[in-house]
Amino acid sequence: MTVPSQRRVVVTRPADEAGPWQTALLEQGYSTLMLPLIDVVGLPDTAAPPLADFDAVMWVSGNAVRFFLPSVVARWPAGLRCWAPGPGTAQALRAGGLPAHLIDEPAKDAPQFDSEALWAVVGPQMAPGKRLLLVRGRSRGAPAASSGRDWLLQQCEAAGAQAVALPVYERRCPVWSVHEAAEATAAAADGSVWLFSSGEAVGHLLSLLPGQDWRQTPALATHPRIAAALQQAGFVRVRTVRPTVAAVLQALSAPAAP
Repeated sequence: MTVPSQRRVVVTRPADEAGPWQTALLEQGYSTLMLPLIDVVGLPDTAAPPLADFDAVMWVSGNAVRFFLPSVVARWPAGLRCWAPGPGTAQALRAGGLPAHLIDEPAKDAPQFDSEALWAVVGPQMAPGKRLLLVRGRSRGAPAASSGRDWLLQQCEAAGAQAVALPVYERRCPVWSVHEAAEATAAAADGSVWLFSSGEAVGHLLSLLPGQDWRQTPALATHPRIAAALQQAGFVRVRTVRPTVAAVLQALSAPAAP
């Protein structure tokens, strides 16, 4: 694949998640600009309820695994199911020491890796009397916006099960330096493709660059909800892709829509 030398991708994932994406892009000849739009900080002294009281634990992301699993993996109850919304979270669970046969995730060919695709697999596990622990993050300074995780909680409750949310980390808007703000402003107008994996990141971008014109900025969104947030923010050139490196690379190599 021949890639124009000036083609650049702005990676907006949290800094601790961006490495594999940057590596894959660089290997394919793209240059990258790392501009994390979410800072992730663990919450101290998280008091976990007894895991034996639950029938399943859902981990909303790799960060949920990183900030909670090390404290409980040594005493993981036999048979307790683990739910992962995508392959990255499932891999983090396996790497953290949980057996693969306990982990439920969406089908490998699912159109999206999200709560809806996960529920198609795990829905039968929930019934009256069942209990789910949702290990998640929270937004600093405000309640988290409605998300697929909220939808999944509603499905559990509709099935008669009880769902308990356990925040173990906090998502914050980063503080950019003058140099980072200048780089972002330039990347909004030089043809760089912005890659988004979070609707919350879109909101942070609007706070960090208020008044910026995004109509000519190409963007890739890894979920339709994120694409909708981008369009509401003023982006016009938005494409939705599956949240995999292969899908992103394919979208980048395809001719851009006019």
